[in-house]
Amino acid sequence: MPLTLREIRLNCDKARARMLQARAEHWAFGAFNLDDQATLKAVVMAAAAQNAPVLVEVSQGEVDDIGIDNVRDLVDNMKYQYGVEMYINLDHSPSVEAAIAGIEAGFEFIHIDVSQADHDASDEAIIAATKAVVDYAKFTGALVESEPHYFGGGSNVFKTAIDYEEIKKTFSTPEHMNAFVNATGIDTFAAAIGNLHGKYPVPKMLDLELLQQLRNASDANISLHGGSGTPGHYFRDAVKIGVTKININSDMRFAFRTTLDKSLADNPDEYSVAKLINKDVIPAVQAVVESKIVDFNSAGKAVL
Repeated sequence: MPLTLREIRLNCDKARARMLQARAEHWAFGAFNLDDQATLKAVVMAAAAQNAPVLVEVSQGEVDDIGIDNVRDLVDNMKYQYGVEMYINLDHSPSVEAAIAGIEAGFEFIHIDVSQADHDASDEAIIAATKAVVDYAKFTGALVESEPHYFGGGSNVFKTAIDYEEIKKTFSTPEHMNAFVNATGIDTFAAAIGNLHGKYPVPKMLDLELLQQLRNASDANISLHGGSGTPGHYFRDAVKIGVTKININSDMRFAFRTTLDKSLADNPDEYSVAKLINKDVIPAVQAVVESKIVDFNSAGKAVL
């Protein structure tokens, strides 16, 4: 059953208050990608096992595949079935129109990212689109997230090493963060401090000194995209500094794919793939999510 406008606004109010609480108490919401019902179940079971608040997120690809209203219904059904604190984030929404669809569907978190669709988008275009989403989000109270430039990588497993000298060229700066937040009115700033979309053959390294400078520069919430493949000690330090949202996708997909490959190889006569997914894959993905929840210091923090 669709949520009423009152229910959507109450959910958004709670999400907003909880983000502030997370910063004050030094923990972060894990934002875990929802590729299908199996990954959603893995996230929900991890949240229940750890008594942790979580975000589940979909990008435009999942929206096109599943349907934006179906995502809302799937999440709500699971949330009530398992008794967990869970919100939905629309991740890397490529246009104002797509972001508005997420707001109208009752998503509590909206990430507008026109630079994903146009890597060469101008500062003016990014600011204008972000402001338009911020203004529309006032209708429900959804939290809006954005960044001032294209964020590299992709939600996959890469064989090439990370060129840190190259990605340092797109690191956030305190001055630019402050100016962007003031120009757009966003709730959450997606920081670039060495985090990068995807899983790589070497661990990622985060510039925590820069993160502290960013935290000092603005009162906006700070998120970290591209959390997969990052040693946990960086996350434990980041939440102490004041990060309140960390995105994880490729680590989950890697666990899903490698576990499924092994399960299929071990069970050549089993043609119900769903049985293998329930038996082997969901627990493997759940274990990944639980490990991140512990690193994010959000275990035991759920409020129902």
